[in-house]
Amino acid sequence: MKFNEFKLSEPLVRAVREMGFAEPTPVQEHAIPAAIQGRDILGTAQTGTGKTVAFLLPSIEKMLQSKVSKHPRMVVLAPTRELANQIADEARALSRFTPLRIIPVFGGVSIQRQTKRLRRGVDMIVATPGRLLDHIHRGNVRLKNLEILILDEADRMLDMGFLPDIDRIVYEIPARRQTMLFSATMPQAIISLTHRFLMDPVRIEIDTARPPDTIKQQIYPVPKHLKTSLLIELLKSRNVESALIFTRTKQAADILTSKLRETGLPIAEIHGDFHQQKRTRALDRFREGKVRILVATNIAARGLDIEGISHVINFDLPDQSETYVHRIGRTARVQALGTAWTLVTPEDEPLISSIEYMLGKKIERVHLPEFNYNVPTPDWARPSAKTILRNTFSKQTDAQRWRAMSR
Repeated sequence: MKFNEFKLSEPLVRAVREMGFAEPTPVQEHAIPAAIQGRDILGTAQTGTGKTVAFLLPSIEKMLQSKVSKHPRMVVLAPTRELANQIADEARALSRFTPLRIIPVFGGVSIQRQTKRLRRGVDMIVATPGRLLDHIHRGNVRLKNLEILILDEADRMLDMGFLPDIDRIVYEIPARRQTMLFSATMPQAIISLTHRFLMDPVRIEIDTARPPDTIKQQIYPVPKHLKTSLLIELLKSRNVESALIFTRTKQAADILTSKLRETGLPIAEIHGDFHQQKRTRALDRFREGKVRILVATNIAARGLDIEGISHVINFDLPDQSETYVHRIGRTARVQALGTAWTLVTPEDEPLISSIEYMLGKKIERVHLPEFNYNVPTPDWARPSAKTILRNTFSKQTDAQRWRAMSR
């Protein structure tokens, strides 16, 4: 299928052509025709599958065919500032040859500047729930003419506690509207949400909880006290064009960034304690190639669309198997090739077993030949008796899972 088969308006055809889109991705091929028909959509798709265009393109087409209003006709809700900003950029690119007015609305930046733009009139708002609700309460925006509501990364918004805010926003908008909900996973909470917010939705499921086959996944077993040394050796000895490195906590990100900078490696860092301007500057430096390594917490696990990341490195394993998939999905975007390395200590083995169970396969284990793994373990790195007991129990549980799966 080709994009020109969707019978889009000339301004959109021109924008799509200039953006280099020729053939739609699977989620776009299924979602765009249904959305153009005005159907509600429930989509399950990983980031990197092209779902942003899947909901933006038909929505912009619909707004081009409807009556112009001072008040917004479309709202996109997203869990993070970075994702909201990224969606707004994509929307601007698609609507560059149209008169549509699009603004991102999120915290961490001047609310006064957003207020001025909202009061001048806007067609599409891309927002985080909390800041949009703030503007609604201040009387800066009215949603009485809203035609389209998009909930992107809905599972992440629920995880972050945004459901009360979303409920209050939905209360402000017309019951007769088109709603599209996209989620990387489909837990019971999301299914319950669809019954409340969507009417007879078209169900689209693409690549659920599975990383693309174009990602080469490898595990590097390593004692806890040698993780940083092994990481530095990997970054220096392997062909790493650009790397996104995940830590579990903000403190770990700060410590790792400091140690990597001591080696002279070009590093940027991002986590939730940074002001928006600092977060944006770090992302821009990484995106533009001014630094080739970005250290991040899970704030970057979803939604950040940065092309050309050659390696995703899990310095720390995430707490949930699904987060592992979201993390490594930052590389191999839209069918490109990528590599995912995970540094695994003996204490991490239960988590790795859960990830491998979800993937349905073992991940390749690799040792770095030139690295010295025999440095004695210092006292601070020795596991406690409680940790050993918990890990033993977890291993037994995962062994049982593997036996059940192999039957």
